Amino acid sequence: MKKLITVMALALAGLSSTAYAADTGCAAKAGEKKLAGAAKNSFMKKCEREAGGGGAAQNACDAKAAEKKLAGAAKNSFVKKCVKDAG
Repeated sequence: MKKLITVMALALAGLSSTAYAADTGCAAKAGEKKLAGAAKNSFMKKCEREAGGGGAAQNACDAKAAEKKLAGAAKNSFVKKCVKDAG
């Protein structure tokens, strides 16, 4: 039980540092593009989602959506369901 708790704590610490690194990189990119307001928020969400990955499942689902020529809300819905089903 102690090992499980230790492993979970280390995994959580690793994820938080990855998120921080993604946040810093995304903030720098937003600054370079001189984004502000809603455009910056949208860019940051997308950038962090992509940087955080989803791994192979995310990439595979994105490819399937591109094959189906989906865009906008339909693409987002499809990819979200695809990743959920894969995981």
